Amino acid sequence: MSSAGALLDVRALTKHFPVHAGIFGRTTGYVHAVDDVSFTVIRGETLSVVGESGCGKSTVGRAILRLTPPTAGEVWLGAQRIDNMHASELRPLRRRMQVVFQDPFSSLNPRMRVREILAEPLTNFGLARGASEIDDRVAALLDKVRLPREAMHRYPHEFSGGQRQRIGIARALAPQPDLIVCDEPVSALDVSVKAQIINLLSQLQDELGLTLLFISHDLAIVEHLTHRVAVMYLGKIVELADRRALFAQAHHPYTRALLSAVPVPDPLAKRQRMILAGDVPSPIEPPSGCRFHTRCPFVFDRCRKEEPLLRVVAERHLSACHLGEAN
Repeated sequence: MSSAGALLDVRALTKHFPVHAGIFGRTTGYVHAVDDVSFTVIRGETLSVVGESGCGKSTVGRAILRLTPPTAGEVWLGAQRIDNMHASELRPLRRRMQVVFQDPFSSLNPRMRVREILAEPLTNFGLARGASEIDDRVAALLDKVRLPREAMHRYPHEFSGGQRQRIGIARALAPQPDLIVCDEPVSALDVSVKAQIINLLSQLQDELGLTLLFISHDLAIVEHLTHRVAVMYLGKIVELADRRALFAQAHHPYTRALLSAVPVPDPLAKRQRMILAGDVPSPIEPPSGCRFHTRCPFVFDRCRKEEPLLRVVAERHLSACHLGEAN
């Protein structure tokens, strides 16, 4: 995909975590959490990064935000490269990048009232001064996430999980960011509450023109929120496409397997399940060639030897699979 005009441009992002052993903490290997991941996010759109637990999708989000330093690659926010910035240079830019964490129970300080939680980013970035202005801004944020204004005087433990996540979203909105990374923001919530939070994010995007990087393992949720989808497997992107194209005709066998597992609300509808054999290989010693070949039902000799590259298989649709080339 072209990076021209992109708000976020990720180029060959890599993150390896060292594995230590023994009493001296000798490095015995590396966890290949993210390997050579590239994508762009256009202003005002939602790009969803999906895959099984452990595929590296959350690490991608944390590396972009510099919550964990990348091993290699580049991250550009607009015209500014941020992956190699010193902490003092990066601090003013953190106003432009915010995050909604997975767990609404641990991501809010239990000793702070909601007013203090929402006022913190406003005062840190000099966006509000004086108690009256802060109260007005906090009240406006609560209005945006559909919570009553009197909620500002209460503590996090007085709210339900869905309400806490709304507070987390309000905190992310406070500094008026360009990009919000949503790291599995509904995975810890009940089904009915998940729908409310997804609808809220969609409405806020329409109202405020938000740009979202949405990390999830749930394709049923992604289908209702996103514009484009990046599918990850064992640290690599294996398919990247517009939402409609991906759900209508996925090219990569792993994506097809994920889609076949999505529940269908119609009890009379029939869908052929694609069951994958075996377990996900260890990210410490990824398989040679295509990383999916150990579980792929269509594997052939080339898959075991040569790593497939992301290539264009249709308009704005990329897939990393030798099978498509063979056909």
